[in-house]
Amino acid sequence: MNVEILKDILLVYGRIFIIMPLLLMATLFMGKRSIGELPVFDFLVIITLGAIVGADIADPTIKQIPTAAAVIALAILQKIVTATVIKYRRIGKALTFEPTIVIKNGELIVSNLKKINYSIDNILQMLREKEVFDLSIVQLGIIEANGRLSLFKYAKEAPVVKKDLGLTEVDHQISLPVIIEGKIDTTTLEHLNKDETWLKEELSKKKIKLSDVFFASINENFVLHISLQNQEKPNYINH
Repeated sequence: MNVEILKDILLVYGRIFIIMPLLLMATLFMGKRSIGELPVFDFLVIITLGAIVGADIADPTIKQIPTAAAVIALAILQKIVTATVIKYRRIGKALTFEPTIVIKNGELIVSNLKKINYSIDNILQMLREKEVFDLSIVQLGIIEANGRLSLFKYAKEAPVVKKDLGLTEVDHQISLPVIIEGKIDTTTLEHLNKDETWLKEELSKKKIKLSDVFFASINENFVLHISLQNQEKPNYINH
């Protein structure tokens, strides 16, 4: 093996053992917040640290002292910004995302979804991850600054309340998406032995156009739960 190549490899190994402890100390100095919820500024700091350290480790020609100085400077900057954000809430709001209400009284708020670039599929997946399969049981749903979904269910749906009071738990059926942004999901209709004609007739009874429906779900009792493109109150169709 070429001597120069061997020297470069040993130099890279040496830098790993030097820079990683420094990076660890810088991360611990910045605090738990920097690796937990990851606000926007903290995320950018982590990305920048990764780029600086990665270049330093991989390229033996880069001088290591400036790299170390950059890591220390970023850690101090993050600490200063964090302290400023805590002290001045307006600055904090400018440096991160605001919590956004996306579900209210079982209804999807279309304008807010578009504002934060979330699709129906994103929300449905996040609901399923929280073991929620029926949008109508959610009184309030909020996308937090870290991108997670927080839910407040109607009181009758809270499992803790049922358990504590010894109430009989009602089996709330799973609702399946049948209309997404004005387009019919034929798979759901086939599962329930229904067709598009039946669905359009039900919408017609309520004087609702298919194109006006942002999202609609249906359960095995043929109860439709509808979110319109612009609507304040939820729509239910019972059979």
